[in-house]
Formats: sequence, C-alpha cells, structure tokens
Amino acid sequence: MPAKLKITLRRSPIGYEQSQKDTVRALGLKKLQQSVVQEDTAVIRGMVNKVRHLVEVLPVEEKAGKTGDAHRNS
Repeated sequence: MPAKLKITLRRSPIGYEQSQKDTVRALGLKKLQQSVVQEDTAVIRGMVNKVRHLVEVLPVEEKAGKTGDAHRNS
C-alpha cells in the first residue's frame, strides 16, 4: 500500500493566483482548517509543493490488519 498524507488548509488562498486556488480545490480542500487524506504520489507532492505556504502536511501511519470489517458483516 502506498503511504498517505494528511493535508490541512491553514491559510486562505484569497489574494493568491487563480492557479493556486485551483490547486487547493483539486486537493479536495474547501474550508480553512479542513483536512483531507491523499495518497503519497508524485502528483500530489507537486500540488502540495505549489501551495506549501497555505497547507500543512503530515504523514499518516497505516494500521496493520483490517479496521473492523468483521463487525460490519454480523
């Protein structure tokens, strides 16, 4: 499984270029302090790099095993 990144919008994109606003939206961020989890790929890293002054990025650790799927089937 690829690693994941938790991306949080910390600063408003108002006043920045339209391309940066579009990048924030493409990452799935709409509101301040909103967080999304994205796959750690070169494409996502490039998008994050473009708006690094607006976002905070943290790695997400994957848990081993299933996350309670057995309880859903009962």
